Amino acid sequence: MTDSNQTPENDLPQVSNLSQVDVETVQAGLVRMHQSSAQVINGEDVELNQSAALEVNAGSISVRQSILAFAHADVVSVQEGAVLAARAEKMSINGNAGLVVAGNVEFGNAYTGILAGQEIRGERIESVILLARKVEGNVTTVIDSRGALIAGLVGGLFAGIMLLVGRRLFDRK
Repeated sequence: MTDSNQTPENDLPQVSNLSQVDVETVQAGLVRMHQSSAQVINGEDVELNQSAALEVNAGSISVRQSILAFAHADVVSVQEGAVLAARAEKMSINGNAGLVVAGNVEFGNAYTGILAGQEIRGERIESVILLARKVEGNVTTVIDSRGALIAGLVGGLFAGIMLLVGRRLFDRK
């Protein structure tokens, strides 16, 4: 007995071209969106142009002048766009990103909040927190790997002292 609600992979459309529409879910081998928005996109190759998406799971994601909240892919390329959070093996960005976790990252002219990766290369990288094994390029960061370690230790020490003082003040018998 088979479940009629499940769609076998070979029944999925191979190409989905969307223009000026709002959809909840898109599943296809190749998804192309132009001036559209989607909640969830699942596909092998996803291309967004002047579009927005909440969550994208794909083998390859290409974003141009678009906004993407959460991306999970092998390869992510962002040109003149913004990504809130991305997890990729290889990422190329020329725009803005909130959180990036990737193996290899190449930046053109980018601004990031938190950047973690094995190898990071770029012309100009500006970030708040940068965690990497190898960095090549002109980097401006508020907190680097050593600064993050020190901030974590100081924050943990301060939180421990506050809990101890609070316990002494409010735990009277």
